[in-house]
Amino acid sequence: MPPTDRIRDHAGQGATTVAAHRARRRLRADQARQLADLLRRQILTGGFGSGTLPHESVLATDYRATRNTVREALDLLRAEGLVDRLPGVGTVVVARKYPHGLDRLMGLAETLREHGTVTNEVRTMGPAPAPAPVADRLHLPPGTDVLYIERLRRLNGLPLSLDLTYIPLTLGTLDLGTALLGADLENTDVFRLLESITGRPLGHAEITLEAVNADTHSAAVLEAPRGSAVLMLERLTHLADGHPVDLEFIRFRGDRIAMSGLLHRAG
Repeated sequence: MPPTDRIRDHAGQGATTVAAHRARRRLRADQARQLADLLRRQILTGGFGSGTLPHESVLATDYRATRNTVREALDLLRAEGLVDRLPGVGTVVVARKYPHGLDRLMGLAETLREHGTVTNEVRTMGPAPAPAPVADRLHLPPGTDVLYIERLRRLNGLPLSLDLTYIPLTLGTLDLGTALLGADLENTDVFRLLESITGRPLGHAEITLEAVNADTHSAAVLEAPRGSAVLMLERLTHLADGHPVDLEFIRFRGDRIAMSGLLHRAG
């Protein structure tokens, strides 16, 4: 075989070896991600009651994975801040996420009542001209003043969400804004206040949930790393008669909340 052909043949074999190596790495990365998803579920549902995960060899056997795959999966969970490795102890759960249901219309304190005390720091509150998209969603004339509220919400003292809320100042003949300005917003969900003040039940809400990067202000208020991912929940809540009454933009710390719901397939 001529030298040139031998070089080409050797290079081809090398390329094949590199491609195979990359394929193996991709496969292991895929398997590690799949295992991390399963372990995350166990962590979030209290599956490791003692707070300590089984040894890597046990996890490898239980999940039919290699030790390298287990290590990569644990690295992913460590990067999320869910677990850490302690010398002489092993991998332990160091953080938890609180469940937030998406199948019932409830305020944060109602949703998390089994997990501790929700308190609200009212950072800003007062009348403000409604931006055009807000006025449109609340069925108000452009430029109408609304009640704007910004609250930092904590669970057991830990920052959990930053809520930006827009509420009509009036509802028919009801002076809704004045009533809310005099209400105990530090210890009471807006939902409960709206039902109490209006004397009407809330009916339904339209929601949009997406992940966004925390801006400088939100990160500082939530005590989260700048640029970290937060869960953005946009929620437009209506009274039982269909009248829109509350538009919220809620930024949740993604490392402290887990959204869940029960979905039914239409027959």
